[in-house]
Amino acid sequence: MSKRLLEVAIAAAKAAGRIQLRNLSRRLRIRTKGSYTNLVTDVDLRCEQRIVAEIETHFPGHGIHAEEGARRDTSSPYRWIIDPLDGTTNYAHGYPVFCTSIALEHRGEMIVGAVYDATRRELFTAEKGKGARLNGKPIAPSQVSELPGALLATGFPYDFPKSRENLDHFTNFSLSAQAVRRDGSAALNLCYTAMGRFDGFWEYGLAPWDLAAGSLILKEAGGRITLASGRRFSIYRGNVLASNGSIHGAMGQVIKTGSP
Repeated sequence: MSKRLLEVAIAAAKAAGRIQLRNLSRRLRIRTKGSYTNLVTDVDLRCEQRIVAEIETHFPGHGIHAEEGARRDTSSPYRWIIDPLDGTTNYAHGYPVFCTSIALEHRGEMIVGAVYDATRRELFTAEKGKGARLNGKPIAPSQVSELPGALLATGFPYDFPKSRENLDHFTNFSLSAQAVRRDGSAALNLCYTAMGRFDGFWEYGLAPWDLAAGSLILKEAGGRITLASGRRFSIYRGNVLASNGSIHGAMGQVIKTGSP
């Protein structure tokens, strides 16, 4: 059963990826959601429609929770959590760091995840209890054990005035780690931490669809993920601290220091 679930997630993610690539160089229809920094394009909407159609074809009774408004509450214990285009601002500017993220939740627990980066043809997948993969090959986090040798990633919420605390964290991590990147896709940041491109990642103000698939992929790869406070992780809490495991405590200490 889980294999079929993952196959549908993969098919839907790749279908969305094809839409993204076909439209990357054309003039987009862009509007904002709540603030000038929170964008949605016609490609986001088309990708979401295609993903939902794929899922409904195979699992018409499942619930749906997607970023751009597709919702379906059912009595089924299964619910798909979808970000049709994570990294919309990047996409709107032609900056090739974006992806599709699809996860399946079963009774409150993620059991399937797929994140597809169409520009690099990179497909990250995971099934609960079966490990994580990149293009079918098993992945694992880095073995970096000290924060001064770590490459980290972060992001900032759309309501930037409320993210000033993270500016302090950005400064502190920049002073204590090897380097920090901010590239605009939480789903890819989690996947990159899962396979060792990044050693750690933290961010505030994220939505469930930003975290659902990537968090499962990271955990199944052998990484560690908690809330930024160090408490038990939930995709519904929005604040995240993720790492290869070895530097998790050191990252948590930096967050606790607050302002530099």
